[in-house]
Amino acid sequence: MSIHEECGVFGVYADTPMDAATICYYGLYALQHRGQESCGIVVNDDGLFVSHKDVGIVSEVFTKNALASFPKGCMAVAHTRYGTTGGTSRSNCQPIEVNHQKGRMALAHNGNLSNAAELRSALELSGAIFHTSSDTETIAYIVTKERLTAPSIEEALSRAMNTLQGAYSLILMSPQKLLCARDPHGFRPLCYGKTPDGAYVVASESCALKAVGARFIRDIEPGEILIFSKDGVVSRREHCGRQEKKICVFEYIYFARPDSVIDGQSVHAARLNAGRVLAKTHPVDADLVVGVPDSGLDAALGYSRESGIPYDIGLVKNKYIGRTFIAPQARADQVNIKLSAVEDVVRGRRIVLIDDSIVRGTTCEHLVALLRRAGAKEIHMRVSAPPFRFPCYYGTDIDSQDNLIACRHTADEIAAMIGADSLGYLPAECLGELAGGGHYCSACFTGCYPTAIPEETRKNRFEQKLSEKNRE
Repeated sequence: MSIHEECGVFGVYADTPMDAATICYYGLYALQHRGQESCGIVVNDDGLFVSHKDVGIVSEVFTKNALASFPKGCMAVAHTRYGTTGGTSRSNCQPIEVNHQKGRMALAHNGNLSNAAELRSALELSGAIFHTSSDTETIAYIVTKERLTAPSIEEALSRAMNTLQGAYSLILMSPQKLLCARDPHGFRPLCYGKTPDGAYVVASESCALKAVGARFIRDIEPGEILIFSKDGVVSRREHCGRQEKKICVFEYIYFARPDSVIDGQSVHAARLNAGRVLAKTHPVDADLVVGVPDSGLDAALGYSRESGIPYDIGLVKNKYIGRTFIAPQARADQVNIKLSAVEDVVRGRRIVLIDDSIVRGTTCEHLVALLRRAGAKEIHMRVSAPPFRFPCYYGTDIDSQDNLIACRHTADEIAAMIGADSLGYLPAECLGELAGGGHYCSACFTGCYPTAIPEETRKNRFEQKLSEKNRE
């Protein structure tokens, strides 16, 4: 079991028509790490919305012919998805499009609402009919409902934010405007920039701005609504400062790309710091530091620099295994095909193996076995995150404590179970050294939630798919 994040969002706005679909394509390509299940683009051609969405990764869904089918437009919104809520089906692909009495709307969203079940139930009791099982449709319904009485789409979104709880970084497109908003806690990242030819670009991460040649301007503030239109760029801040800032610390540990900067903090630097902290808190006498590709490499380098133990490439990742790869059922086979040990590097060596997390422990067990077969003398596992002990309600795919190995076993017990000589986690009290202060959410490690815990807590998407199938 791996940790996954909800998705990535991308949008572009200009005063004159452009090849908006191609810009979105490159933006989504840069955000592919945030979701590999489905993707979509909606282009606004003078008020006419043209879309293409499907299950698959960006290069599979947006073929040359698919991109050529889009018209030029002044704005577009795009999305790449890994679903923590709802199943993997075309109906759950985003952006979601809505036709209503006041016009049209396309919406892309990153995160999970902690009060989604409550809101959805109330909407259904009022007559709403849902076509997807994602939180995004709930947001779309609430915004649409507010728009019927609000004087503008931005006012409707602001009113909707009074109702929404939890994590949402979103981009909303109307016939005339492109809007982006970040929840008052700022759980998920969102930023914007400007291209040399004057187009504004909004994205989950700054790496996507660079991918389309845009200059980073700034992060969207928690609670802020930013409106792009013929009137320029307008910021609404009535929701800012209402809640304490709580960026998800796992963005720095795993989710974001190392070349991104989130809320002023370099992701690469955060992971180097995690490695340095591990070297200080869990030192070991070893010959070599090895990182698990790709998420453990930066922390491994930090551990090496702090400890003085040489760093080397002991594991090599097959970079060509994507969504189309038909993986065998055995987890060990998947690990063996995805990763390979460099025997000349690890043979006879005492290894410090750095990874970003341990969930069930299954993958770590196979990684340790892989290095043992390659001749490693000792393997000391170090993890650049604290132990996962609590569910997440804000977009990380941890829905319960049932499969969390750290809830049932100590570090020494887990080390014995996975075959490692020792195991050390990043101390939870040191997380501030990654995120640049105390303004982060670490509820999945500590159980200290920034919002009320929802009554309906299980959101396992596979169980939900089975339940939906049984109702058919």
